[in-house]
Amino acid sequence: MVWIGRLVIGVIFVYAGYAKLTYPNHNLWPWFMLKFSVLANLSTFAFQVESYRVLGAAGSSWVAHTLPLAEIVLGLLLLLGWKLRIWATMVSAILLGFLAVVTRAYLLHMDINCGCFGTPEPLTGMTVLRDSALALLALMMTVFAYQEARKPHPWAAPAATPGT
Repeated sequence: MVWIGRLVIGVIFVYAGYAKLTYPNHNLWPWFMLKFSVLANLSTFAFQVESYRVLGAAGSSWVAHTLPLAEIVLGLLLLLGWKLRIWATMVSAILLGFLAVVTRAYLLHMDINCGCFGTPEPLTGMTVLRDSALALLALMMTVFAYQEARKPHPWAAPAATPGT
C-alpha cells in the first residue's frame, strides 16, 4: 500500500507543481520568456489562492511562490522513498490543509477556481471528493510507512538464535 500511495501522490504532486509553474502561459524559450511566463503564472496562481479568502495578499503571494516548488520536491522525494515517514507526514498535513480550505470554500458556496492544477477548474463537489480521496490515501501511506519502519529490513540477515 505504501508504494501505491508513493506513486500516485508523488506523480500528482510533481504534476501539480509543474502545472502551476507552466500553465496558462507556455512560453518556455528563450530565458526571458521562461522567466516572464513563470512569474505571470505564479501571479495568476496567487489570485486563485487569494480568492479563497483565507490569507491576505502577502500570504497568498508567498504561498503561490513557494507551493509549486515544494510540491515538486515533495513529489520527487515520495517517488524516491528516502526518509519516507518525514515526507509522507508532510504531504498528509498539506493535503489535509488543502481539504479544509476547499471544503470551507465549497460549503460557503464560493464561485471560484480551484487552482489545484494551475488551470481554471471550478470548485465543485467532485473537487472536495478528489481532495478527500487524496488525503485519505496520504494518511494511509503515512500510517503504513510508520508500521513498515518497525519491521526488520527484508535484506537484513536473520537474527541468529542462541544455541545453534
